[in-house]
Amino acid sequence: MRRTVSEGRSRPRQLLHQRGVALLGALLLALVGLLGLTQTIGTAAADASDYTQSVSQLSTTQAKITFTPTTPAAYVDAHYLVNGANQQNVRMTAAGNVWTWTVSSLTTGSVLEYWFTYEKSGPQYDTPHFTYTQGGGGGTTTPPPGAVATPVFSPAGGTFTTAQTVTITDATSGAAIHYTLDGSTPTASSPTYTTALSITATTTVQAIATKSGSTNSAVASAAFTIGSTTPTGCPAQSDTPDFGPNVHIFDPSMGNAAIQAQLDAQFNQMKDTNTAQFSENRVADLYKPGTYAVEDNVGFYTSVAGLGQNPDQVTINGDVTVDAFNASDAGNATQNFWRSAENLAINPSGGSDRWAVAQAAPFRRIDVHGGLNLYPASYGYASGGYIADTKVSGQAATASQQQWYSRDSSFGSWNGGVWNMVFSGVSGAPANTFPNPPETTLATTPVSRDVPYLYIDSTGKYRVFLPSLRTNASGPSWASGSTPGTSQPMSQFYVVKAGDTAATINNALSQGCNLFVTPGVYHLSQTLNVTKANTTILGIGYPTFVPDNGVNAMQVADVDGVRLKGLLFDAGTTNSAALLTVGPSGSSANHAANPTTIQDVFFRIGGEHVGKATNSLVVNSNNAIIDHIWAWRADHGNAGSVGWTVNTADTGLTVNGANVLATGLFVEHYQKYEVVWNGQGGKTIFFQNENPYDPPNQAAWKSSASVNGYAAYKVGASVTTHEAWGLGSYCYFNVNPAVNNYHAFEVPNTAGVKFHDALTVSLGGVGTITHVINDTGAVTAANTTPSNVVNFP
Repeated sequence: MRRTVSEGRSRPRQLLHQRGVALLGALLLALVGLLGLTQTIGTAAADASDYTQSVSQLSTTQAKITFTPTTPAAYVDAHYLVNGANQQNVRMTAAGNVWTWTVSSLTTGSVLEYWFTYEKSGPQYDTPHFTYTQGGGGGTTTPPPGAVATPVFSPAGGTFTTAQTVTITDATSGAAIHYTLDGSTPTASSPTYTTALSITATTTVQAIATKSGSTNSAVASAAFTIGSTTPTGCPAQSDTPDFGPNVHIFDPSMGNAAIQAQLDAQFNQMKDTNTAQFSENRVADLYKPGTYAVEDNVGFYTSVAGLGQNPDQVTINGDVTVDAFNASDAGNATQNFWRSAENLAINPSGGSDRWAVAQAAPFRRIDVHGGLNLYPASYGYASGGYIADTKVSGQAATASQQQWYSRDSSFGSWNGGVWNMVFSGVSGAPANTFPNPPETTLATTPVSRDVPYLYIDSTGKYRVFLPSLRTNASGPSWASGSTPGTSQPMSQFYVVKAGDTAATINNALSQGCNLFVTPGVYHLSQTLNVTKANTTILGIGYPTFVPDNGVNAMQVADVDGVRLKGLLFDAGTTNSAALLTVGPSGSSANHAANPTTIQDVFFRIGGEHVGKATNSLVVNSNNAIIDHIWAWRADHGNAGSVGWTVNTADTGLTVNGANVLATGLFVEHYQKYEVVWNGQGGKTIFFQNENPYDPPNQAAWKSSASVNGYAAYKVGASVTTHEAWGLGSYCYFNVNPAVNNYHAFEVPNTAGVKFHDALTVSLGGVGTITHVINDTGAVTAANTTPSNVVNFP
């Protein structure tokens, strides 16, 4: 995300960072080619004499898989599903010639389906699938050749507040599925599955698949608990926890000089765009209630927050600043990513605070006693950001800031607008005047719920406040003195910090704990499974989840009220199907009264290291609120981490759920449709996009034989109701400027699908977008001026 705009005037620009030299690029391509040749060798079927395998129960929640090859193996990978869902792929641990892996978070009756890939004298081999039932005596079964695949449930079991519609599928063509609901083992004589099951009470569903001439499948089992509304059973945690070394907690009694010294030391480590942008440093600065006279400059991967229940309980007499700090920035703020400020008051030293940022840099729950400048002091380039639940008593000014979204806030006044300024529920916002000036204003936000946040109560104990759902909101939630909502004690939160693994995190989730995730980088060897309604996962200091071995990073069940806030998902080097999925495929429950919220959750493909993920965020649950995400396939980064065949990713956001709302949607550089919206009744308020910079040629980037490129935002052909406001999509095809995108937005031609205030821009005239939406809108100009469509249809 890089632009060239100064005080509202666009001009062609050079990238701040070039993407490597030709020789290095050729070497990388050659290496990728060699790896590709290696991968195409494939696998062969295993011989039963090559190995022995078993599963043993370690505890009520854990089972150990063991694999012993006859010929020593260079590696053994285990693949497994629990109750037919969420496939995990892991490299087993060797002790001599015995390979093991422990599966956690099981319950009595959990069915483990597993198989192996192993090396033998160079080639690799795949075994048949085996099954094991936890608490069932530890026995395993080996289906003979021709066995029917094990049935799969959707959703895959869990705890739900409402009745569930359960579908059962089987991968074997022509197989019949038989099921039971009374706890008995299904047989070919059990009822035949023909249509989705309505599960209205706590039930264990079991199923078997049969086919004439084939061996019956293994029994699949899924437990559904209906009626639970809150996580229960979390072992009591401390109300004054140890947050680890990356969380700095300040108290006025420490003295301003000592606090300033700490702030300056960490900022010097976190400020440099060239060295800190893709480092693994993570930090959070938390201020206890009181008054401080400090200058808090905010660097990469830094969260600044007050620990009062409401913003004015922590006051900074000084500034909380983001600027183009480094000489190498040359006044450019377009890479000021991954930093945040929240829940405090600022008395700016010069009358106006400065928050010159790009993506993934939210400014929330702030009371600015003065003005707010959203551009660098140099009046250099800045590329967009997000404000919510904030009051600015003076003027909020954008100057060279190209696009911005503000929600549920109050400004003394607003000044500026380059391409796309969007407001919903903001008093003091300008009138709706798009495109001249380019201001899009909605009087209210249809549905919103402000973020969960940490605070200290009057007894010195930590709690997490959970704001209430708002409809048709306007102004800060705390405008009347206090944000409506409830709070939970830290005794119900497991504090995730250095040393925690996917297994320990999943264990806490399975016991009913919420998660408070401290700054750090966490590698995941298995999917994090969020199954309980009203679970809160709150991150500070940009905690980063990196999935290993191709696992999906996180899966949320189709339940009420899950809150995800302040997380960064960074794709691993082996492709993941998805980084975050909310609700399994086919989710059908209505969550309008208590939706899942996804807030300040960010996705990165490449940049720090090679990263690959087919999808970043998939939302299957109905009524979810996507409130400020940035899904980014990196266009620059550390050497070797970026390239058309290096950091591969198809789609940033796929929405299949109905009545999903996105407020503040940033998605950039994905290689196919960047947003795909298949659910009915969807709404988006503010969308910012850049097409991928690096298609090597037109033939490599066509959505069909006759259509150049891929739309940045595609509404599914069967959708009849959808509405969006304030959308911008830009191209900069610097690898091959001859590349063209036919249109930025692709939607059904129906009266119920409505777009307002959409635009396209070619940055410096490098490449073209022919139309804005479908066949409507002018081709992008060569002088970096927008092509606008006010209303469609």
